[in-house]
Amino acid sequence: MTFTTLTFVIFLLLFFIAYWCVPSRRVQNLLIVLGSYFFYGWWDWRFCGLMLGTSLLDFAVGLALDRTANQRGRRALLWASIVANLGVLGFFKYFNFFAENFIAMAGSVGWKVDAVTVKILLPVGISFYTFQTMSYVLDIYARRIRATPQWIEYLAYVSFFPQLVAGPIERATHLLPQFFRDRVFDQDRAVDGCRQMLWGFFKKMVIADNLAPVVDAAFSDPGSRSGGELALATVFFAFQIYCDFSAYSDIAIGTARLFGFELMRNFALPYFAQSPGEFWRRWHISLTTWFKDYVYVPLGGSRTPPRRRAGNVLLTFLLSGLWHGASWNFLAWGALNGLGVLPGILADRSKRRVTDTPGGEAMFPSLRTLARMGFTFGFVCVGWIFFRSRTLADALHILGKIVMDAFALETYFIALAGVAEQPAGNFVFLALGVLILAEWMQRRKAHPLTIGRWPRPLRWAVYLGLSATILFLGTFGSNEFIYFQF
Repeated sequence: MTFTTLTFVIFLLLFFIAYWCVPSRRVQNLLIVLGSYFFYGWWDWRFCGLMLGTSLLDFAVGLALDRTANQRGRRALLWASIVANLGVLGFFKYFNFFAENFIAMAGSVGWKVDAVTVKILLPVGISFYTFQTMSYVLDIYARRIRATPQWIEYLAYVSFFPQLVAGPIERATHLLPQFFRDRVFDQDRAVDGCRQMLWGFFKKMVIADNLAPVVDAAFSDPGSRSGGELALATVFFAFQIYCDFSAYSDIAIGTARLFGFELMRNFALPYFAQSPGEFWRRWHISLTTWFKDYVYVPLGGSRTPPRRRAGNVLLTFLLSGLWHGASWNFLAWGALNGLGVLPGILADRSKRRVTDTPGGEAMFPSLRTLARMGFTFGFVCVGWIFFRSRTLADALHILGKIVMDAFALETYFIALAGVAEQPAGNFVFLALGVLILAEWMQRRKAHPLTIGRWPRPLRWAVYLGLSATILFLGTFGSNEFIYFQF
């Protein structure tokens, strides 16, 4: 079930009514479990059993960790959970990748190996809920939390439908306690949640989905495209993936607020970052902090000598690339971003927090700030070439073509003219301008539609304007969210 379909709207309405009509918190939590499994099973009911099985495994391991005092026994339980979770994730996500590369390596030394690849359907959201249950066990092992004996609340935490399929990846320390609190309907919170959902629908249905055809056409056949077309498609993909993925987070956070829950912020205006390091503190925050806390810090983090620190950074980003997909271009993307953040980490520069105002406090950024943001955006776009390309060879071809045609300005004008000829071409440029302006003007707020104190006529003009734009220019259910494939 996708957020941008009528099916979801009907489901959300019926669930909202039922949720606030039930008599107790315990029944609300049970309703969340049942509703979330229905929501997930709408794609493929067979994978509900897989999610339930891995969830109950970590539930049992958590209880056992709490009862076990012996450190060797606790370590064995932890590794049992890690191996089981990564084994399931690896089978569904990486089996063919490793099998195909093993066969290729064997063939290079004259050893003929029969292909053992199989067609495996990737369960939607498996990477997200697997990391969520793993963090639960890891936090219990580190004694940051106690295991909960309440299986309904635990299953509600793992399967909570707003963030089940594409995050944010919530920690048990933040989300799980909310299932043990009584919830009372808060109109102000619900209204703000609806505002954030509206902004998410605008970004996904008007911007991301209308950029998708241009991006898909260029990256599906890069050999027939000019450097200008490929460069423009890369910039468009940068906005497509941002508007697509951050839109999912906006809708998830807004939906959760309808039911009295607060999810963590997952995007903090990353394209206003002034360095690759700051970008990664603002992009997909729940995953970035997951790798930092459970991979980078246990490896020694920044408390190690420079050479080992560099290795820790690169390994963390390589694993992040592998998390996104089983192909060499994702590993190259991870390595490139690791190299991008490495100078700042080795120099031990003071880090700008994600809560700080991006781009500085001034209404108009200085030329120096603009240059830093421009460089960071350009660096990130180079990475997006590897991320979006079908293969590593395609990525290198696209990058080379862009460099060769860098000063062939006519190719850029031809590419822009081609976009303008699309059904919603000119409106997409206008929507991108609205996006950038709104996020810059409201960058101190939780989201651009934090406009509760504006005069009522102005507020409703914004709501109606965005709603009309979605109705006339939006795509309905035709494009799934990009991160569903991860």
